[in-house]
Amino acid sequence: MPGAGKWRVAVVGATGAVGRVLLELLAQRAFPVRRVTALASARSAGRCLPWGAGEVTVQHLEDFDFREADLALFSAGAAVSREYAPRAAACDCVVIDNTSCFRGDPDVPLVVPEVNPETLAAYARRGIIANPNCSTIQMVVVLKPLHDAAGLERINVCTYQAVSGAGTRALGELEAQSRAVLEGKPVQAEVLPARIAFNALPHIDRFEDNGYTREEMKMVHETRRLLALEELRINPTAVRVPIFHGHSEAVHIETCRKLSASEARELLARAPGIRLLDEPRAGGYPTAAGEAQGSDAVYVGRIREDISHPRGLDFWVVSDNLRKGAALNSIQIAELLISKYLKPKT
Repeated sequence: MPGAGKWRVAVVGATGAVGRVLLELLAQRAFPVRRVTALASARSAGRCLPWGAGEVTVQHLEDFDFREADLALFSAGAAVSREYAPRAAACDCVVIDNTSCFRGDPDVPLVVPEVNPETLAAYARRGIIANPNCSTIQMVVVLKPLHDAAGLERINVCTYQAVSGAGTRALGELEAQSRAVLEGKPVQAEVLPARIAFNALPHIDRFEDNGYTREEMKMVHETRRLLALEELRINPTAVRVPIFHGHSEAVHIETCRKLSASEARELLARAPGIRLLDEPRAGGYPTAAGEAQGSDAVYVGRIREDISHPRGLDFWVVSDNLRKGAALNSIQIAELLISKYLKPKT
């Protein structure tokens, strides 16, 4: 709460879907904030957003002096991060960036606290830390304990990603299209590449020369980097589905040594950030709209040994993409920073 802590925190992109959750989680997790500043574009300046038991007034990003903040949580798009994150870092304000802007920069640590917390020490090189892609985060949280136990050779993954991952305008489009379909009216697709209501789109982000989309290649590059496995074979397909919140993934892995389903369950039941819901019955598995939405955990179910490969294992992963897939991971990074590396400015 304001005045209750040592840290001055700026939230860049505060009016967006992730920005609002960042503010919500800073309060819920009792982050030791002395002052929070909500930043956005000029058209949003002056708006009031919920903050704890009260409100915070949005300020124009362009007018803000980052010398007045210790930490800046960015979630306003890669173009904004490209321009303003280095400015903030130059003012001795540590940036945690939730966009794609710095994820491939070797001088910027890419961090999931449950997976590679030791890499956070390199934040001082640029004063910037990158938050991975939402679909990557939930998968690597599950892969880490399995890799530590049995090694990974190959991953096949198909994601089923909520519309909230495409932003607030896409959420409005899903709602409007769904209403139009049910009322028998024409459907307009302006934000997403095709109709999303009662449909599934095997297309997230732009297509690359190899036929994969940029979203799919993010999963390849980021997973390799997070697990420090540069030669790991990964084959992703990313699909947008007509739900509002929560990403789902069907994951198939091939391990270096055989890992039984029962051993995998034991490993995952003990792993941080994971909740196991794995019973071979109706409803004995997690769903995005059921367990994941509004939860901070990564849920795992449908664990089974692959009948087509002697060292294969299959499982189902769901998580709230706005929380662990974005805002929560950023705040967990901030919590680790202030506990091990940072001192507040005097």
